Amino acid sequence: MPHDARAFWIRSPGEGEIRTETLPDPGPDDVLVRTLCTGVSRGTEALVFHGRVPAGQHEVMRAPFQSGAFPGPLKYGYLNVGVVEQGPSGLLGRPVFCLYPHQTRYVVPAAAVSPVPDGVPPERAVLAGTVETAVNALWDAAPLVGDRIAVVGAGMVGCAVAGVLSGLPGVDLQLVDTDPARADTARALGVPFASPDDAEGDRDLVVHASATEAGLARSLELLAPEGEVIELSWYGDRRISVPLGEHFHPRRLAIRGSQVGTVSPRRARRTFADRLALALRLLADPRFDALITGESPFDDLPEIMPRLADGALPALCHRIAY
Repeated sequence: MPHDARAFWIRSPGEGEIRTETLPDPGPDDVLVRTLCTGVSRGTEALVFHGRVPAGQHEVMRAPFQSGAFPGPLKYGYLNVGVVEQGPSGLLGRPVFCLYPHQTRYVVPAAAVSPVPDGVPPERAVLAGTVETAVNALWDAAPLVGDRIAVVGAGMVGCAVAGVLSGLPGVDLQLVDTDPARADTARALGVPFASPDDAEGDRDLVVHASATEAGLARSLELLAPEGEVIELSWYGDRRISVPLGEHFHPRRLAIRGSQVGTVSPRRARRTFADRLALALRLLADPRFDALITGESPFDDLPEIMPRLADGALPALCHRIAY
């Protein structure tokens, strides 16, 4: 029997709506999932919502189960937790994470969902995609025990990186942001907080996630000789100036890009499934609840998304309840 579903679509840049869709019948290798909650990944989804994905990046920035094309109409999103209503016996009735947009029900191959481990609440598991980004960044960075590290930018991704890094023994870690309110989030994660002016320098490693030109410049300033910036920010169609004068060459500094679309070559034996499974296991730590800063019902998404995208509703991860 066909199933109806309701999905959030970006009708055109800056405008969203909920549409009704008819789902296909699940095949023998598929699952039918009823969504419990989704998360709005504010940084990327804001750029997508405002139509700011450069034409040359349209294919790279496609979400795994995106419908439509940039700049719209399109269905976009990748933080979805639901329960399997139809599928293989080993998954039936289990909560699962999937890189699926904001939609009440959906049919995907069973291989596309990851079971949520026991001990991880489904409401927290919605962060799995973001923690997966943090895991990949740290595979790229390869931090060492006792390193002096700063995370610049206490948004959703930066906080996830700081949360994962805080478990590394002996690390001297700071979370840096211009917003003093982020000190409360840092405290909940058990990570020291500093403003950009007060941040300690001589860092072996800086992870930059502020998506600002000033944040990248400050990240370079904080490095010790031979230090490296791991750049996680995605700037969409904005051009960013990088200060390569002053200390960049004498200190032999480096900037390395990291993007979750590729498993870090430094962990070449790991698969996408391995990486996501690790992220889900890490979410057994209740400190990550600090990254969820609000919740709204699914029916309110057309009104909530513009406020999240333009910053009128401040948020790290805003959870959508179904």
